[in-house]
Amino acid sequence: MNDFAEFRHFRYLLEILEQEGLRPAAENLHTTPPNLCKQALEFQERFQLRLYRKRRDNRITPTKTGTAFIAIARSLLEARDQAIAALQAVESGTIHTLRLGSGTFVDKELFRAACEFHREFLPSCVIKPAHADTSDLAKEIVRGEIHAAIVTLPVIESDLQVEELRRDRLVLCLRADHPLAGKPSVRPAELNGHMGVFYHPQRHPEAHVQMMERLSRAGIRVGEFSRASHPTEIQQLVKDGYGLTLIREGTELDSDLTTRPILGVDWTVDTAFIYHRDRRPATIPVLVRQLRRHIATSLKEKEPGTMGSLELRNRGRRRPPRSDGKDSEQLNLLDWRERA
Repeated sequence: MNDFAEFRHFRYLLEILEQEGLRPAAENLHTTPPNLCKQALEFQERFQLRLYRKRRDNRITPTKTGTAFIAIARSLLEARDQAIAALQAVESGTIHTLRLGSGTFVDKELFRAACEFHREFLPSCVIKPAHADTSDLAKEIVRGEIHAAIVTLPVIESDLQVEELRRDRLVLCLRADHPLAGKPSVRPAELNGHMGVFYHPQRHPEAHVQMMERLSRAGIRVGEFSRASHPTEIQQLVKDGYGLTLIREGTELDSDLTTRPILGVDWTVDTAFIYHRDRRPATIPVLVRQLRRHIATSLKEKEPGTMGSLELRNRGRRRPPRSDGKDSEQLNLLDWRERA
């Protein structure tokens, strides 16, 4: 049934809706209004849709479905153009190497998946990984040293395209024998003076400042703290008793550590694919779409109440229970955004 729909139908109807009329749309598409009208009516009748209404002055107004169609058609046609550009680049043999970065706190399995997907449609391309902090990878893309990267947000360089991939809930990480570990959830006030381990501020200055501001707003006071440069170092410092920290839910933990939700808030860390707006291999947008589909499929298998940790790792891991079911406020460790 769906085989009837062709790209031209989406292009024609999108033009009609954007131009708010058959005649101006026909002029832009270099066809006649009767032909355009026929194509539009056949599509709507075949799929039992009503995408627009005609006013008395013959101008067109999109219906609720028509408004949705505009966004969907734009995305579909963009995907078509990106796919053709990628195929042309493969045919011309211009993509020999992909220099792909991975941020320090990026899920290792997500980066592996990106590499595997790119090898699927371009096996001859040599992938050169680059592992560093978000700020360094962003600068390397701007300088042309690498093509793209998967990072944790925020990214401040205006020349970069930021494609958000996923969000993961942040939970409190503490020793299994810590007094607070005996509770199903922890109140913010109970963390005063205990948050003692953080990622080194100089590795991502903007994120650190924002994080401290939001912790303060949540009523969590932070004093002197230990600094770590890698996720494994953070866990070791917590294990050695230097304080508590925040960690991505679902992260593989040392056997002496555990996690707990913080009562009344739901904090997330955002992961995104970044690349230069004007300079990037033509296969990059296609790769981003592949990753999003992969993540969406993985999320269908996630446990109820989680923020979407990728299920290709840590299957069966016991998660701490939610505190009180509140989902309204989200604080992002690296791209802090409060939600009402």
